[in-house]
Amino acid sequence: MATNPITTTEDDLTGPDIVALLQYHLAEMARHSPICSVHAFPVERLRAPDVTFWAIRVGGRLAVCGALKQIDAGHGELKSMRTDPAFLRQGLAEAMLVHLIGEARARGYTRLSLETGLPEPFHPAHALYRKYGFERCAPFGDYTEDPFSMCMTRTL
Repeated sequence: MATNPITTTEDDLTGPDIVALLQYHLAEMARHSPICSVHAFPVERLRAPDVTFWAIRVGGRLAVCGALKQIDAGHGELKSMRTDPAFLRQGLAEAMLVHLIGEARARGYTRLSLETGLPEPFHPAHALYRKYGFERCAPFGDYTEDPFSMCMTRTL
């Protein structure tokens, strides 16, 4: 039985599948949080020089995306982690998280942080982040206290 190859590559965010997954990501964020509490980046912002974006594909099909934003020379932020619903619960989000942590270490970051939603639909993400050493923290960067949002961080 042949298996579908799994690839992780840097992505330029021009393909229709990436754009569609990110539009889905933004729509899901808005579905579970008030718009003022949605901090997900639109495609255009993810193309900025301070952000690097990756895609995991299974047999050529987009499965997961994620990005790393540089806050400063020693601090990075996870952005836009999203799994296509067809690939949920297959360990691919975890593979992306491991990739992003490795990339942050390779860049010499000493801290990696993220902001995520707080309501119940985000609880599986919280569990994944906790598994990899992220703990809830005070808002960082431009984030502020928000009843629909929480920040997490870990040292590297």
